[in-house]
Formats: sequence, C-alpha cells, structure tokens
Amino acid sequence: MLKPVKFNAYHGGAREEGLLDFSASLNPYLPEWIDDMFERAKELSNRYLYWESLEEELSSLIGEKVTVTAGITEALYLLGILAMKERRKVIIPEHTYEEYERIAKIFNAEVVKAPNNPEALAEFVAKRSIVFFCNPNNPDGRYYSPKRLKHLIQAVEDTDSLLVLDEAFIDFVKDARSPEGENIVKLRTFTKSYGLPGIRVGYVISFDSAFKSVRMPWSIGSLGYAFLEFVIGDEFKHLKKTLPLIWKEKEHIEKALDVKSDANFFIKNVGDAKRAVEFFKKKGIAVRDCTSFGLPRYIRFSVRKREENEKLINAFKEFFQYFP
Repeated sequence: MLKPVKFNAYHGGAREEGLLDFSASLNPYLPEWIDDMFERAKELSNRYLYWESLEEELSSLIGEKVTVTAGITEALYLLGILAMKERRKVIIPEHTYEEYERIAKIFNAEVVKAPNNPEALAEFVAKRSIVFFCNPNNPDGRYYSPKRLKHLIQAVEDTDSLLVLDEAFIDFVKDARSPEGENIVKLRTFTKSYGLPGIRVGYVISFDSAFKSVRMPWSIGSLGYAFLEFVIGDEFKHLKKTLPLIWKEKEHIEKALDVKSDANFFIKNVGDAKRAVEFFKKKGIAVRDCTSFGLPRYIRFSVRKREENEKLINAFKEFFQYFP
C-alpha cells in the first residue's frame, strides 16, 4: 500500500493574516497592470491553455530558450524525474533552501551535505552527481559572481555532473551576472520579483526539450497565462522602475540594523528564533524562523517600503532592549 515519504526538512513558509509580512522575500511594489491581468485571467478561464507561443516570446525577450513552469517548485520535480531515476548522488550545501533535500528524498537519491561556498563544494563533486547551488543563497542572501563559481563549474564539467543554479532572487542583486556552461540548469521565477507568489510562474534555462517532455500540461492555469502575457508586454519595465527603490531601502536597513546581504532579505542572530518570531508577531510583524534552514538562532526578514521598514527597525530596537 501507499506510505508517506518521511523528511528531516520541510518547507517552513507560512503566513498569518493581519501581520506586516517581512517573512516572504518579495517585491513590495505590485505591477500597475495587476487589475487588468486578473480581468484577462477571467476571460481565459473557460478554455484549456497552451503557452508555446508565449514561451517563444519570453525566450526572445530573455535571449535564451526557456521552459515555462509553475514556479521553481515544479522545475525541481521535473528535474527529479529527469535526473534522479538512477539514484545519483545529490550534493546540497548546508543552510540553504530545504526543498532540494525533499525532492532528492522523494526520488530516492543519495544526499550528501557540503559546505555552502563554491570552492569547498567543488571538492565533493563526484562522477555524474547533481549539485544544487542557490545564488543568491536563501536565507543569507549571499551572491557569487561567475568568477567565484568557475572552480565549481569546472568540477561539474570534469565529472559529467549537473549544476542546478537556483536563481530565484537574482533579479534583486545589483549588477548580477549569471554563469554559462553546458552542464548548468538555471531555475528562475517571477513570483519574487513581481511580489505575486500565489501566481505560480517560473522558467528553466537549458535542456528545454528534456524539461518540456515531462512537464505537466496546463500547470500554470489562466492566471499564470495572463501574467505571462503582461510580463512579456511590459518588457521588465516594472523591475527597472522598482528595483532601485528596493536597493535604496536595503542600504537603509543595512545601516540601521548592522546587517549585510546581496539580495532583498537578511538574516540576523537573535539568540532564539522561535522567541523572536513570537515577539515580532505581538508587534504585528511576521519574520521567518530559520530553524528549517538549520539556523535556530536566526530569523530572516525582507526589504519593504520605507514606512514599513521603520516599523521593523523600531521593533528590533525594542527586542534587543528586552533580549540583549
């Protein structure tokens, strides 16, 4: 009979209504066309949708062939189908997105934990292994340039392995560049940079024929289809307009709270993450407990608008008065 798969790590995301949400690392500025998008989704809801033409348009806009998926999460499951059937070794850095390990366990792969920096990680790469690397990393926001990734990429090529680069937050990194390589799969999503995680739309760069061969039909639905139409029509103008605002607020938080990150979120040592989460909740603020990342002393919080960020900063000052 069917039995549940047991995991050491579970996705830690949750949201409680009524709280100012710093727990999700999203663009706080929503697109101006959001209402029109929802109206368009209504028009599309009475039909089965095929998005091959939109995929081609998106590929032209990005400059590389892409496979549209229901966020990065669907791409991870497709990767499991394509690459983990042979019980390949899966190398996962410590203190990163826990879904990598969950996918590996579902597909009965051998999981190897390794240090979370590309040079040390390269030493663990064995023949035909799969290496996950989140860049910038979740939860600490550290980004590595293509130059810093060179040693890891070479190790992957030398062993006929696969490097899976999760670039979910790369839009938030100022002057970010993404490396090239035949053995690299890049996973990206729109839901972070457009502040709409409920609209499950992302894409994969590389091996497009393989990913399309196992992709579930109609996985993004009418709302995702409408979102793609508007993103393509917008030509990323929304990001060009709002990202500089986020970078300015990021610098403000860095100075006020003595934190540093390359992305739109930070982690901070608060001694006891669960205690801190409850404290901030009483102040009407949601922050992320990093225990699921293996960091029980840390919380993660994102960059929002100035007035909201001031509330967070003041709450931190009060927290450290109670718990120095």
